[in-house]
Amino acid sequence: MRIKDMRRSVAAFAALAMAGACTAQGIEVHGGQRQPVRVDGTVPPDSTPKQDDGDGGGSGDDAAGGSGHDGKGAPEKTPTTTPPSPTPTPAPPPPVLWSQGDEGLDVRELQARLRQIAWLFAGPTGTYDDLTVQAVKGFQGKRGLPRTGKTDSVTWARLLNMTREPGKWDLYAYGGQPAASPDPRCMTGRVLCISKTSRTLRWMLDGRTLTTVEVRFGSEYTPTREGVFSVYFKSRDHWSTLYDTPMPYAMFFSGGQAVHYSADFAARGYYGASHGCVNVRDEAAIARLFGQVRNGDKVVVYW
Repeated sequence: MRIKDMRRSVAAFAALAMAGACTAQGIEVHGGQRQPVRVDGTVPPDSTPKQDDGDGGGSGDDAAGGSGHDGKGAPEKTPTTTPPSPTPTPAPPPPVLWSQGDEGLDVRELQARLRQIAWLFAGPTGTYDDLTVQAVKGFQGKRGLPRTGKTDSVTWARLLNMTREPGKWDLYAYGGQPAASPDPRCMTGRVLCISKTSRTLRWMLDGRTLTTVEVRFGSEYTPTREGVFSVYFKSRDHWSTLYDTPMPYAMFFSGGQAVHYSADFAARGYYGASHGCVNVRDEAAIARLFGQVRNGDKVVVYW
């Protein structure tokens, strides 16, 4: 009777353990001794949830040992291959705006700006010469740019940021400017036709221009007089006693004011001024002019 009651108790306990899905301890009788009995109540393998592979789709492999798992129920780590970084395409070189041999007003502006920051001293000339090449190389090297000597868009942008826009007489500091149209009073006879607007002198005969040279005038404190005059005195090797300075090839037309050669004008260009005379910087040209002009020839100074 006791054994029958014990078996009923064991059966009931096992049923309770299976229902609770846990491991329970039962009693089994062998030879009158109570022995522990293990009842396994784990969930069957085919009811395990699918593994999320991290892509948001819930498409992991089903059972342990299947594809994508290590056979122990844990997902395998799929090796990832990092694609090689693409080789960067080198940036194209900036376009060249001007280089050796180029001529024109743009080159004059380049030279004038280089002169402002002391990379060029002998311009502007309007011609991209050896001196300009060396000046551009120096400017580029100072700022870590390739020393090509060519003015590309990057070099030009840096130069623009460091300088001001040149004025007219910055561009023509050493001459080369186009001559203004002759004054109507210059159209007859033998005339030294002198324009303050273009700073040029035309030697004219009956309306024809024979020679054109650049000239310089007096400062605001010692201005060159305007009007119609005539040459009244010529002096090949004149010396000014008032200013203690040479005035070669002097052709006087109004008091102490004369057309003459100026070594200072040749050296400094329009960065200087006269004491009222009309300075010529081309010594060979003024020497030829001195030989052609006569006393009594007309002189017209105008704006």
